[in-house]
Amino acid sequence: MARELTELREMDLATLVDELRATKQEALNLRFRNATGQLDDTAAITKARRQIARISMLIREREILAAESAGKRA
Repeated sequence: MARELTELREMDLATLVDELRATKQEALNLRFRNATGQLDDTAAITKARRQIARISMLIREREILAAESAGKRA
């Protein structure tokens, strides 16, 4: 899960979406483990949330670039 921003920027859109889905699933599992008292590293929840935000930012960034380039073509 803990990928650097530079690694994430090199991924294509489909891979980013898969990474986002996997990270959201991991965050859900962390929350369940925390609720049941099985999670030792509670900071992992925060790290997962921030990773989700990073990936979402990159996906949105690419959507905006695609919309801008489509607008210039028209």
